[in-house]
Amino acid sequence: MESNRELIERLNVEHKLTQDEYAKLIDTFDEDDFKLISSLADKTRRDIFSNEVYLRGLIEFSSFCKNDCLYCGLRRSNTKAERYRLEKDEILACCEEGYKLGYRTFVLQSGEDMFFTDDRICDIVSGIKADFPDCAVTLSIGEKSRESYKAYFDAGADRYLLRHETADATHYARLHPPELLLENRKRCLYDLKDIGYQVGTGFMVGSPFQTAECLAEDMIFLRDLEPQMVGIGPFIPHSDTPFAGFSQGTTQLTVFMIALIRLTLPSALIPATTALATVDPIGREKGLVAGANVCMPNLSPMSVRKKYLLYDDKACTGDESAQCRVCLERRLNSVGFKSVVSRGDAPKFVNTKSR
Repeated sequence: MESNRELIERLNVEHKLTQDEYAKLIDTFDEDDFKLISSLADKTRRDIFSNEVYLRGLIEFSSFCKNDCLYCGLRRSNTKAERYRLEKDEILACCEEGYKLGYRTFVLQSGEDMFFTDDRICDIVSGIKADFPDCAVTLSIGEKSRESYKAYFDAGADRYLLRHETADATHYARLHPPELLLENRKRCLYDLKDIGYQVGTGFMVGSPFQTAECLAEDMIFLRDLEPQMVGIGPFIPHSDTPFAGFSQGTTQLTVFMIALIRLTLPSALIPATTALATVDPIGREKGLVAGANVCMPNLSPMSVRKKYLLYDDKACTGDESAQCRVCLERRLNSVGFKSVVSRGDAPKFVNTKSR
């Protein structure tokens, strides 16, 4: 049986392991393994992206959601959640502010809010593309029909983020209400790829009932889907959900998983997420030096930032957009990175060694 070091070194060359090998690494890695995989992931990212970190302007435009996911503060059963919706002109104003700050990608994120019909989403997307034709538009608005996804794409949407949360069907059922099925979540992701979107997915690290085997199954799913972007972050409990009493995910395992993803999907865009910055004051920096290469500063109006709470104690809800940009630039520079505000499409990676 290969040692963890041998598995990591082989992954660095071949960009794939078996599910059992991923599980072994995740379950048994030690500090030396962590240092090795982080170093290799950092080198892989620098070989492809140099020291550049892509900035995406995030606009959280609705906190309403029809779903009742057990981990999420926006779940429909949470009567304490403060709900809001941004109007189209408010969203465009966020984009205008972001454009002046240099952002060339806007990420529109919300709960699954049925108020925003396909026509409304298409009108917003086409409005952004008309006003800012050199910018990319990313949507993150949940599970939809193939026809809806095609309509958004035709309106000008370039990318779509839909985290699968866990690739294990049994685990998925323990995190979601019965009407939500992993099979449909995967169908959405493959539909998005087939339509032509640049697709992002991802999962929580340390969520309730998660095992190393669950995370290994996530890695196999990522390898098969080959998304252009993978967003992961530690599970953080929300006090008004059924998972309020569960422990949060750890920085170390989350960063290890970032490195594992970088070596499996070398050219992926991997954010250092707000959740990572929430559990660790320098969590974002730790993610970057282990293979992450994207940050998503918040462009939402100050009046609503503290209302979009997927989990408790969310970081980065207080700074104005300009202040946030300056602060982020300083933190990136402190660990040897420079920000890039271009569209920053993921490069095509062809791994001939694993075919």
